[in-house]
Amino acid sequence: MDDPSLTIGIEEEYLVVDLETRDLVKSPPKEMWDALGEVLGHQVTYELLKAQIEVGTRICRRVKEARQDLARLRADLSGVVAGYGAAIIAASTHPFARWSEQETTEHERYLRVADDLQHVARQLVVCGMHIHVGIEDEHLRIDLMNQIRYMLPHLLALSTSSPFWEGVPTGLLAYRPVLLQNLPRTGLPEEFVSWGEYQRYLGILIDAGLIEDGTKLWWHLRPSARFPTLEMRITDVCTRLDDAMTVAALYQCLLSYMYRLRRDNQRWRSYPAGLINENVWRAQRYGVDGALVDFGKGRLVAMSDLVEEFVDLVKEDAASLDVVDEVENARNIVDGGTSAHRQLEAYRTAIESGATEEEALRDVVDVLVADTLSGITQGAQTPKG
Repeated sequence: MDDPSLTIGIEEEYLVVDLETRDLVKSPPKEMWDALGEVLGHQVTYELLKAQIEVGTRICRRVKEARQDLARLRADLSGVVAGYGAAIIAASTHPFARWSEQETTEHERYLRVADDLQHVARQLVVCGMHIHVGIEDEHLRIDLMNQIRYMLPHLLALSTSSPFWEGVPTGLLAYRPVLLQNLPRTGLPEEFVSWGEYQRYLGILIDAGLIEDGTKLWWHLRPSARFPTLEMRITDVCTRLDDAMTVAALYQCLLSYMYRLRRDNQRWRSYPAGLINENVWRAQRYGVDGALVDFGKGRLVAMSDLVEEFVDLVKEDAASLDVVDEVENARNIVDGGTSAHRQLEAYRTAIESGATEEEALRDVVDVLVADTLSGITQGAQTPKG
C-alpha cells in the first residue's frame, strides 16, 4: 500500500449579518453574489439558506498552505459583503436570528432537500467546518474511518461556537449537533469491514431511491463522494482562524498516526458507537471545560489532560507535517476557551453592565464579526452603532 498523501482541504460555512441590525441578511442581492463569483471564483458557493455562504480551500499539501488560502477567502469574502452593508461570522449558530424567517436558496439541490426534510430542513440555520484529508487507497480510507471515530468528540470540544439559539443561551457550548441529529443518515458512521461493504451499503440506499449519491450521507465523518479523502464533519466552524488550523492539524496528524499503526500491524481499539456518543454529548455540553471518558481507563479524564496526551501522541506526525505550533495551540484553546466561551462572556458582560437582552446579543455579534477576521489584515469591518 502506498503512503496516503494526507493533503488537506477545508470547507467553511459562514452566516451573513447586516451591520446595522446584526440580524441575518435573509436575502442577499444577486449583485453581491455576482461580485463574490468574480473575486473568489469556484471557491465560493451557495448553501441551503440564502443567509449562508460556503467557501473551500484549494487542495493543499500542508496546513500552513491551507491557512493562507482560508485567510484570503475570509478577507476577500468580507471585503465583498461589506460593500452591501454586511459582514460574515464564522459561527455555527447566530446569537438571536429566527429560523422561521429564513429563506431557502433557490437551487435545485436545496429546494429538493427542503421539500424532502420539511420542518427539519427549515430549522438548519447552522454552519459547520468540513476537513478533507487525502487518503487515496479506498480500503485504508474505510479502515481509518473506523478507528478515528473515537477522536471525533475531542475535536468537537475544541471547536464549539454555537452556544445560543434564537436569543437564548442553551446551556450547551455546541447546540448545532442537537439540530443536525434530526436529519436522517447523520451522527457517527457505521463501522464497515471493507470498502466493498461500504459500497454495498451506499448502493442499497441509491437503488431504493432514498438518495442520489454519497453527498446525502450527513455523517460526522464520511468518505467524500467527490474526492479521494476522508471528510470530517462533526466540528462547529471555528470563529478564529488559529483554532480552525489547530483542529485541522490534529485531524491530519491523528490520521497520520493511525496509518503508522496500521503499517506496523497495529490499530486503535474499536468501541461501540453508543459509547462514543456519550463523549459526543459531553463535548457539545461542556466543551473543553469538561471531561471525556477514556474507555481504555474506564473513567472520565479532563480535556486539559486529554489534550496533553494528544499532543504527545502525534508528536512525530506533527513534526513531519510541520504543524507543531498548530497542534500545541490546542493547549491555548483549553486555557482560553473557544468561540462559545467568548460569546457567552460578551453576553454576560453586557447584561451586567445594564444592557438589555437585545443589546447584549448584538454585542455578541460584534465579537463574532471581529473574531472571524482575527489575524487577517484585509476586509475587516467595524459594526456601526
